[in-house]
Amino acid sequence: MASFDEGDELNRPLGLARPSSRQPIPYHHLALAGCGVLVVGLIAFLIETDDRMGGEPYAVAAIEKEPTAPVVAAADRVAASQVAPGQTGGRLAASEVEAQSGVKVVRAGNAPPPGAVIIEVPDAIGLHLDPAPDPRLIEKSRFGLLPRIGADGARPAEVYARPAMIPAKLKSAPRVALVVGGLGLSEEGTASAIAQLPGAVSLGFAPYGARLSDDVAAARDAGHETLLQLPMEPFDYPSDNPGPHTLLTSASESQTLDDLHWLMSRFQVYAGVTNFLGGKFTASEAALSPVLRDLAARGLFYVDDGASPRSLARSDAAAVKLPAATADVVIDAVQKPQAIDDALTRLEAAARANGSAVGVATALPLSVEHIARWARGLEAHGLALTPVSAIVTRGPGQAAQAVP
Repeated sequence: MASFDEGDELNRPLGLARPSSRQPIPYHHLALAGCGVLVVGLIAFLIETDDRMGGEPYAVAAIEKEPTAPVVAAADRVAASQVAPGQTGGRLAASEVEAQSGVKVVRAGNAPPPGAVIIEVPDAIGLHLDPAPDPRLIEKSRFGLLPRIGADGARPAEVYARPAMIPAKLKSAPRVALVVGGLGLSEEGTASAIAQLPGAVSLGFAPYGARLSDDVAAARDAGHETLLQLPMEPFDYPSDNPGPHTLLTSASESQTLDDLHWLMSRFQVYAGVTNFLGGKFTASEAALSPVLRDLAARGLFYVDDGASPRSLARSDAAAVKLPAATADVVIDAVQKPQAIDDALTRLEAAARANGSAVGVATALPLSVEHIARWARGLEAHGLALTPVSAIVTRGPGQAAQAVP
């Protein structure tokens, strides 16, 4: 068989390829090489552009937290709402509310806050006073817990008082305060007085009730500030005996203070004290002064019921810098409907004549009924009903003069 020269293209049969000495490259090797090139290229692109989103559009924005206003105690918030700069009639402008709340409001077109009234809290919600004693304001004694001035200067007379929430239209009106005492002795009478009387009426509790803490808590939850009634020696003692641990003129100073502290420990959370009877005791400077000094040192205030013209409470309280007031009218000295209504009319006259007046009464059904009805119409008479603390704490000697 004839042979041919492999290098002679002319002599090679048609269709026959020249044998090759190299092996073909497998397809999957080519695919892997291509992927490697793509990965390297992508890494180089990310390093160059710092694009962590692989080329997708994205934006970076800083998130800033709006500073918030400090938290303020409930009593401080109410007080602040009455004296905040720029307010009108006890209301805050929208810009002031936003600034104090720490909430930033964005309006269309960057419009400013409206100048309209936002809200008046006292008209919108009921006021509930904390029934629990403030830990700063209590101290332990062998009789129980006693009130005291806190290490930070906080006083029970201020912390436990009800804020004077007066409608804007009555800001300059004469003010009337009422102290209704005798609570805590009758469960039904106590519950009725708490429910019927407006929250601005201050309630006095006797130290002998079986469930004093519960009754006081209920009164404060209804918005009433509470006072402790101190039994004091009347002129006809012991025929007229106010009760155990009555403060007596014949007792030594140490015994008087022991009795006082026993009485003060019967319940907590009272802003001040008032006398129960005590015509003879309040007429004795030697007997009364140690009591008033102790009350002043504990950050309380004192309300004399005005029943005894010989009482030295006002002058002795001023001497020891104890905030005090004397009642102008005993509302229910005579338990007859017309007599009670006449006494309330005298109380109004005293407030108009002197700018403020204090009335006292006992939580008897007839008294509570007439006082509640009278209080509902007080605003229409151009008078503002306030808790007694709002009048007393202006300082000793500032109460209105007594009405005959």
